[in-house]
Amino acid sequence: MAEAIIHVSDDTFEEEVTKSELPVLVDFWAVWCGPCQMIAPALEKIAQEYTGRLKVVKLNVDENMRATSKYSVRSIPTLLLFKAGEIKETLVGALPQDKIVSIISKHL
Repeated sequence: MAEAIIHVSDDTFEEEVTKSELPVLVDFWAVWCGPCQMIAPALEKIAQEYTGRLKVVKLNVDENMRATSKYSVRSIPTLLLFKAGEIKETLVGALPQDKIVSIISKHL
């Protein structure tokens, strides 16, 4: 099965996230981050369940310092929900899938 999550970088962030017509859930993560690995399967499920209604993207904080600092991401995982180019929700930590879904559902 193809991965439903899109990997973005500083260079593609604006196009994929702030200019997206769909709401976008951005996962700020790092390879070495245990909690980031823990929520990855939940984010993959959300990406598949909400195809066409929500875009889920991942941004590696170690490789993309511009976006990380622009959005003041200080701890990971941090999930930012963008809608029409604006941040609507900020979720920090390895939250359970149902909690993530209940928060993003308000904006779909």
